[in-house]
Amino acid sequence: MKDKRTYTKLKEHGEDMSHENESKTRLSEDRGTLDLTYLIEMHKKEIWEFKQKETEWVKTKNTLDGTKKIVEELSGKLVEQVRIIKQLEQEIERLVAEKKK
Repeated sequence: MKDKRTYTKLKEHGEDMSHENESKTRLSEDRGTLDLTYLIEMHKKEIWEFKQKETEWVKTKNTLDGTKKIVEELSGKLVEQVRIIKQLEQEIERLVAEKKK
């Protein structure tokens, strides 16, 4: 078996065979603000944030619509109860007046 670190060509003597000294770069650090991929990523993040805000707005609107519906129903029931109470009071007054006769 051949050793990995042996040089087979004269040209290779200047290269580091272990590749330990290769620098690793982060793409986000090398890219400027005008880099197209950077701009696309930033726009995707902005779109995601707007979608999250829209989701919250939809939830809030649904809650508001549900609350309005409940208030309308309760208001209707309250008006009906007030009407029934007035009828009962009139009936009580009529019965008291009959009893006094």
